[in-house]
Amino acid sequence: MNTPLHKSLAKVPQVTLGFWIIKIAATTLGETGGDAVTMSMGLGYLVGTGIFAAIFLAAVSAQISAKRFRPTLYWATIIATTTVGTTLADFADRSLGIGYAGGSSLLLALLLASIFVWHRTLGTVSVASVSSPQVEAFYWITIMFSQTLGTALGDWTADSAGLGYTGAAIVFAGLLVLVAAAYYWTATSRTLLFWIAFVLTRPLGAVVGDFLDKPLSSGGLALSRYGASAVLLATIVTCCILFRQRAARAAH
Repeated sequence: MNTPLHKSLAKVPQVTLGFWIIKIAATTLGETGGDAVTMSMGLGYLVGTGIFAAIFLAAVSAQISAKRFRPTLYWATIIATTTVGTTLADFADRSLGIGYAGGSSLLLALLLASIFVWHRTLGTVSVASVSSPQVEAFYWITIMFSQTLGTALGDWTADSAGLGYTGAAIVFAGLLVLVAAAYYWTATSRTLLFWIAFVLTRPLGAVVGDFLDKPLSSGGLALSRYGASAVLLATIVTCCILFRQRAARAAH
């Protein structure tokens, strides 16, 4: 595997339409899966965060140790980041009592700090550079902060802003459309647009997940969290088969 072609490939997938479809499904699964453990199982946010944090660390360690891009491992790690992001944001917002605004502000600061340190250390935050253990460490830390921020933003918009799950989903979907328009019709940095879209897909998945499993009285469909999570996982597996996963070309 030490061929020039192998060395020219990153350990993350190409960013295509299929990538974004799977990402949204994964973030929605993170919401329903996180709620299943903390609420349906009654383990609470702290215990749930501990469980998913352990899974996250194990998945990231395996991902960094892998010698090449492995789609199953990559998306399993993404799901791990989004589940721990769900429970961690809920713990900060609700158990610690800092509220959605406070939680979102804190997480935004952590996300920006992670990107700043990454850029100052390596000179780029492009996903095409993710081909070494050091870059991967920055990549997954940044993703974990973005997933947690997305959860807080979704809850803030749907609950505190009073838009409800449907209204919040429309807002975040509309913002993603604007990002797509900027990608196709402006010269805005592709790296900047990627990270904006990556963050925005998380609150979209969060509010869709809440819409699926929250009670009817709260504006949800009251579906089983276990059933919804199983369907979402099956959807992700199907999409991974339908949308061929290729490693991105590494930057030089």
